[in-house]
Amino acid sequence: MYRVKVGKIGKWQRNIPRLMPYPNRKKLDMFMNMNAIVTGSTKGIGLAIVYALLKEGWNVAITSRDENDLKNIRKEARDSFPKQDCLVHKVDFSKKQETLDYAKKIKKTWPEIDLLVNNVGIFVPGEIHKEADGVMENTMETNLYSAYHLTRELLPGMMLRKSGCIINMCSIASFMSYPNGGSYTISKFAMLGFSKVLREELKPYNIKVTSIMPGATWSASWGDADYPDDRLMKPEDVAEAVVAILRMSPQSVVEEIIIRPQLGDLP
Repeated sequence: MYRVKVGKIGKWQRNIPRLMPYPNRKKLDMFMNMNAIVTGSTKGIGLAIVYALLKEGWNVAITSRDENDLKNIRKEARDSFPKQDCLVHKVDFSKKQETLDYAKKIKKTWPEIDLLVNNVGIFVPGEIHKEADGVMENTMETNLYSAYHLTRELLPGMMLRKSGCIINMCSIASFMSYPNGGSYTISKFAMLGFSKVLREELKPYNIKVTSIMPGATWSASWGDADYPDDRLMKPEDVAEAVVAILRMSPQSVVEEIIIRPQLGDLP
């Protein structure tokens, strides 16, 4: 059991629990000493996944471009889960060299990576014919190329051990278009394609690949949007889906998950 510690947070963060273990809680053995990387992990869905993994006993590496966010989350994680590793790195995944350097650094610390969650992403609303020059390039570099380069760097170790799991955070924009989706929708269609190809390539190596396609979820992208709390999904609902995927037996894989608000997509 866990108690929830609520801090002073913004509207888009209000559903993300700060997890504090009861002193007498027995740790689960299933994921102890297993290592997970979550990109874009200090806000929204990424942050919820970090807390969910820590709750399950994982060691977690978190990344962000904001050093203060990293420090705050590391302190809270280490205070709550002192027996688990919580590594922090400041990384701009839109830059290929920073991505490659991070991969080399994390492999030196953790020779074995058990889980990679490619979650980092940006959303710039707009129409293709009206977008500012450079939006397409920056969106693709952040939402797609980051996952491509990081995955390629970490795959050899997983393939050698014939184990591991890759979860790619796609979107309902990976299979449908909507107004002002612009370059974001293009990048998410490509992300799902990337994930499908990985799934086929990695079957012989016993590496699981899952695409998660959430609908509107309270996150930094939505800021203080003028919707009732229950109109968008909670980030921890997506995180619970991640945990459920990881609990499955080695002979099963969830290839794709679509999660939508109960009332459907936003108008």
